[in-house]
Amino acid sequence: MVTNIPFVVFDSPEAACRQVASEIAQLIRERSSRGRQTVLGLATGSTPLPLYKELVRLHQEEGLSFKNVTSFNLDEYLGLNRNHPESYWTFMHRNLFDHVDILPENIQIPSGELADDQIETHCAEYEARIRKAGGIDFQILGIGRTGHIGFNEPGTPIEAKTQKIHLDELTRRDAAPSFGGIENVPTEAITMGCGTILKARRIALLAWGSKKASIVREAIEGVITDQVSASFLQTHPAATFFLDREAAADLHGVARRAS
Repeated sequence: MVTNIPFVVFDSPEAACRQVASEIAQLIRERSSRGRQTVLGLATGSTPLPLYKELVRLHQEEGLSFKNVTSFNLDEYLGLNRNHPESYWTFMHRNLFDHVDILPENIQIPSGELADDQIETHCAEYEARIRKAGGIDFQILGIGRTGHIGFNEPGTPIEAKTQKIHLDELTRRDAAPSFGGIENVPTEAITMGCGTILKARRIALLAWGSKKASIVREAIEGVITDQVSASFLQTHPAATFFLDREAAADLHGVARRAS
């Protein structure tokens, strides 16, 4: 079986995230030394938590500054205000922003508080802000069990821009424990589109655990298809999957690629 996306396998999520955080820190320091901003694309959910913990450690213990960082989050649930405990605004502040020196005005997260007639304009403005910032230098991704990156569920085209999307039932079921039941999980979200994500200059997709093994295999070794939006990363020149051993278990050639 041909491997279509580079991947690296680690003994633990923490080990993987130390490598990703080191690459991000090097980029931030290099660009800051030249007086330039670093634009990060950020993800939410349990997957990137070890990464954010390591970035906080680098800031607090090794002096990594985020003053020259601009961030754009991938997505937000529609219908949640930013103070809702499950909003991605709350998530990002709780797990990263409140613990580093990023400037509040440099934090960009889609709004979940939009009327229907505001959504199209909001999405276009989000795209415009990314372009004005110079594009995303380093994009962090997770992968949902439907194969989604961001909230780009099956059927989302490769060229899609920031948009409203209807959440797949499996995605909502996976989120249900955090919301206290599936009836409390929003049915729609705002997400960066696949086309927006693929414009990032560097992409790191993180995946942990046996529940992700099957979809990771489809994304890396399967055909490029809109039924698995992560498979679109096969077209990107600088995308890498960072996996623990359980998430990599179904991949061919995993033994020779292990780290």
